[in-house]
Amino acid sequence: MEAKQKIILTGDRPTGKLHIGHYVGSLRRRVELQNSGEYDKIYIFEADAQALTDNIDNPEKVRQNVIEVALDYLSAGLDPARSTLFIQSQIPELCELSFYFMDLVSVSRLQRNPTVKTEVKMRGFSGDSIPVGFFTYPISQAADITLFKATTVPVGEDQEPMIEQCREIVRRFNNIYGPTLVEPEILLPTNAACLRLPGTDGKAKMSKSLGNCIYLSDSADEVCRKVKSMYTDPSHLQVSDPGHLEGNAVFTYLDAFACDEQVNAYMPDYATLQEMKDHYTRGGLGDMKCKKLLMNILQDTLEPIRQRRAEFERDIPAVYDILKQGCEKAREAATETMDEVRRAMKLNYFEDAALISSQAERFGTK
Repeated sequence: MEAKQKIILTGDRPTGKLHIGHYVGSLRRRVELQNSGEYDKIYIFEADAQALTDNIDNPEKVRQNVIEVALDYLSAGLDPARSTLFIQSQIPELCELSFYFMDLVSVSRLQRNPTVKTEVKMRGFSGDSIPVGFFTYPISQAADITLFKATTVPVGEDQEPMIEQCREIVRRFNNIYGPTLVEPEILLPTNAACLRLPGTDGKAKMSKSLGNCIYLSDSADEVCRKVKSMYTDPSHLQVSDPGHLEGNAVFTYLDAFACDEQVNAYMPDYATLQEMKDHYTRGGLGDMKCKKLLMNILQDTLEPIRQRRAEFERDIPAVYDILKQGCEKAREAATETMDEVRRAMKLNYFEDAALISSQAERFGTK
């Protein structure tokens, strides 16, 4: 195998607009990695085919959100000149590689995958109603990663079991067929608060169905309204009462978004976020002041994103063209990898002159 390039691959299911949980969990890091210049190739894709595994009766939902996610990508700072943005369903080689990978994974191994268990429960599937395509999601995700020879996959902590399963598949494939595929490494957010941002209601996960999301595309007024309604500390009834940080969504968001310089700029009484936290926990700092700070800091982050989105929204055909060009570029890489996979698996019948010659000799062809 040739010297391993540093390649990133990651993506999102286009089932809705991206929210700030997506941003701090992965999207912000993708932009930083893109701009670092440390990676040879970066692939960011929309997993529309995977999204259909639990939306097969509502394909229009996925179809409409492909453009929404593309706008979120571009407005957040992903640059098609440096990152290849593509759509999963437009790369047929993914289906072929998934087909071969299915022979390398047992049903019981899929059943033990913690992420699959969580996702199945969250969607209300029973044992007999789980779509096969949804159940085999770890296999298709492994194909997504390995088809592009990704060395690094920046995702949230909930995806760790999926990446480990991918690594198992790669090891088994390479053990059987020789060194062909690249074993990826996971890249988790360094800020613990970014690992999984709770919803505005304090629940464990942001969800469109729960109405507890702040979207990247929300207007300034919408952001303010949502922050004002955020879950804090139910026992913090009076300003003088000691407050609690654990489970307090406002402070979790501040941990994810705020730097000390911003805190000091908006609340000069505090040099750092920790000083503000200390004041809150000993009592004397009201929730609305904390929410006001969070509003300002979120607006600092989201306003440039909103402005860029407005620019891209003025030329939607150009956005589709970016995706089309990305798909063409991704297809080239996919074709190259699948040629290598077929050679390793001895499925390249018509290119294998030695095979044809040996069979001709075997059957006595003159």
